[in-house]
Amino acid sequence: MSRLPSLYLSHGAPTLPIDPALPSAAFGTLAARLPRPRAILMLSAHWGTAKPVASTAASPATIHDFHGFPRALYEIDYPAPGAPEVARQAVALLEAQGIDAATAEHGLDHGAWVPMLLMFPQADVPVAQLSIQPHRDPMHHFRMGRALRPLADDGVMIVGSGQITHNLRAADFNAGPDDVDPRVAQFTDWFEERLASHDIDALLDYRRQAPHAALMHPSDEHLLPLYAALGAAPDDYSLQIDSLGTYQRALAMTNYVFDTPAP
Repeated sequence: MSRLPSLYLSHGAPTLPIDPALPSAAFGTLAARLPRPRAILMLSAHWGTAKPVASTAASPATIHDFHGFPRALYEIDYPAPGAPEVARQAVALLEAQGIDAATAEHGLDHGAWVPMLLMFPQADVPVAQLSIQPHRDPMHHFRMGRALRPLADDGVMIVGSGQITHNLRAADFNAGPDDVDPRVAQFTDWFEERLASHDIDALLDYRRQAPHAALMHPSDEHLLPLYAALGAAPDDYSLQIDSLGTYQRALAMTNYVFDTPAP
């Protein structure tokens, strides 16, 4: 099997699978054009621990880690098998690079199962989840991705799941599709220009360099999975950008694919 790309997904609201106004179909379209992995290692913004923890659950539970949404959302079960051997391999790779890590049994939070449900609705691709460290910086997560690189040569797709802009206090849930804060595009344009030019140093320093960084991300957790996916990518990665629009005025949804460049 050829080397698999790594992904960063903007998973949006938990209602993505049931709200026709949201771009759920785009995730299936993305999956259809990618090589099929034998397993996925998922890093979600919604599982944070003091050090990296990989889930060895053989049948991970569907965690409904949200409140106040329609009942139909709580009735969704995503019964994908786990990938405990991938979890153990991930921990070994991290520790080989001096990153202390552990295993535990853990289910799939909505940052994991929502995009997986849309990409692989048959729940037939095993998923192991790996926690992020919200108190650690982008460099830590980039190093994690670098350590995990060998998995991409072994049929495992490394997927980070968060949101390219995530400030719920700046969101207006009554805003129309054309009512978009212009600062969103200023931030995402800066980010995508640096991704396209492989300017890793600037990306790691986004808090100081990106326009409106603190407004777009009051805290880092929804962006940290991107750094793991970026770290897992080849040094000369090709970049694919799928912009799915901006919702509630301030919440941009864009998916990124870091692939091996064509010969």
